[in-house]
Amino acid sequence: MSQNQPAIQVALVGFGPWGRNIARNLEALGVLAVVCDPDPVARAAAQKLYPRARVVATRQEVPADLAVAVAAPAAQHAELAEYFLQRGQHVFVEKPLALHVAECPPLIALAKQKQRVLMVGHLLQYHPAVHKLDELIRQGALGRLLYFYSNRLNLGRIRREENSLWSFAPHDISVMLRLAGGMPSEVHATGGYFLHPKIADSTVTHLSWESGLKAHIYVSWLHPFKEQRLVVVGQDAMALFDDTLPLDQKLVLFRHGVDWKDGVPVPRKAEPEPVPLANDEPLRCEMQAFLDACAGTGAPLYTDGQEGMRVLRVLDAAEQSLTQGGVPVALADLPLERHPGVTIHPSAVVGEGAQIGVGSKIWHFSHVMDGAVIGRDCVIGQNGFVQSGAVIGDNVRLQNNVSVYDGVTLGDGVFCGPSCVFTNVTRPRATVSRRGEFSATPVGRGVTIGANATVVCGHSIGDYAFIGAGSVVTRDVPAHALVTGNPARVRGWVCACGEKLALDVTLRSGTTATCARCGHRWSHDGTGLVLQENT
Repeated sequence: MSQNQPAIQVALVGFGPWGRNIARNLEALGVLAVVCDPDPVARAAAQKLYPRARVVATRQEVPADLAVAVAAPAAQHAELAEYFLQRGQHVFVEKPLALHVAECPPLIALAKQKQRVLMVGHLLQYHPAVHKLDELIRQGALGRLLYFYSNRLNLGRIRREENSLWSFAPHDISVMLRLAGGMPSEVHATGGYFLHPKIADSTVTHLSWESGLKAHIYVSWLHPFKEQRLVVVGQDAMALFDDTLPLDQKLVLFRHGVDWKDGVPVPRKAEPEPVPLANDEPLRCEMQAFLDACAGTGAPLYTDGQEGMRVLRVLDAAEQSLTQGGVPVALADLPLERHPGVTIHPSAVVGEGAQIGVGSKIWHFSHVMDGAVIGRDCVIGQNGFVQSGAVIGDNVRLQNNVSVYDGVTLGDGVFCGPSCVFTNVTRPRATVSRRGEFSATPVGRGVTIGANATVVCGHSIGDYAFIGAGSVVTRDVPAHALVTGNPARVRGWVCACGEKLALDVTLRSGTTATCARCGHRWSHDGTGLVLQENT
């Protein structure tokens, strides 16, 4: 690094529409070192726009000595923040910090443990108008605060992964919490569902503080024109922040008042007073605040992890109220989710100490014990059971009536057909305890186990093996082997996609076959199948 280069260099993860804005500002600040995006089209665009930056496809390729700005899809925010914090990197995360409140405390604790910056991208907090408005309130220019209201309206971008509340309201909630100086005590929200029966296109969220301060936030992506207004009404004056107007009109103060004449309140109007503002781009200010925090030279962040969690608590309360038809939700009574992002049927029993990844589903009458580990995007079908010492990877499918006992480890992408059976002792007796004799059963990634098959403990199943329905596995199963029968024997070989390969049961070194389904070409090197190429 040359003497003129900034000490802090940044990797941008996510080169979508907003990520490009972040990239532009990081480049202008001279700190954009890496752009990471899995989409080859996005990578090509990044390389063309920023030829001096290194462009990579995976997070593992991001150097561990860089600060990181995350602008990936919202569902990935918490996971990516955890990954980079674990590596000891400073992390900026575009809003929201996570999709679930319960994901925030571990991130905050991890940042503290690693002594690294965790910052959330609530952009309006870095707008010169918000800075000035906060200053006026602290100076007493508006008097006692009475109420806020904000309108954030436009025609588009219409989204399907989140409703208008989560898309538009976080910035205004963040600003209102700052201006109010604390959390509201109660939230309720209502919405309109016009384009999709479960995704609100417009919402009105009401906030109430114990001091008597009130607020409402109106957001919509079905509006004939763009409107971005925040009004703050105080006892002595009122302020209007309109981000669609020129700089010299963005923040205006109205010293209106009310006079009482013969017991009747009469409004006293005053001329609007434009408030001078610095001509700074908010996103540039936000990125500079992140760099200063990383270098330890800046003021305390307005939008650290704690602030991100506060905003999520309000959003979570509003979402709960919205789904219940506008019923008020008290924030003090709002518990943290035990298993954030996990669908758990009311009839299922899930221990608080179980670890379950985001996106997983636990269905009717299933039981997951404390200590069980289940990865992301798994499905535990009806009447499933996962014991405390079982470990299940990502994207695993357990069909109905499957029990996974202590000692069983299922790799990523395993499919277990209905009523297939795992054991964990070889000589069970009802009257003899065998807990100290459990045998391990490791099942590799991508394995398929057919309906009513039995896997006797103490044997391993190699990656992408295929166990036929009703088979009884009594010995180790090689990778990619197709086995059937009782006891199960090798009847052929299968591709990673599940298609049977045109190979003899007894493989010889140098044997090759091409999958008729996916085009992968496999060869045998004397120890197992090896992927050669796609045809």
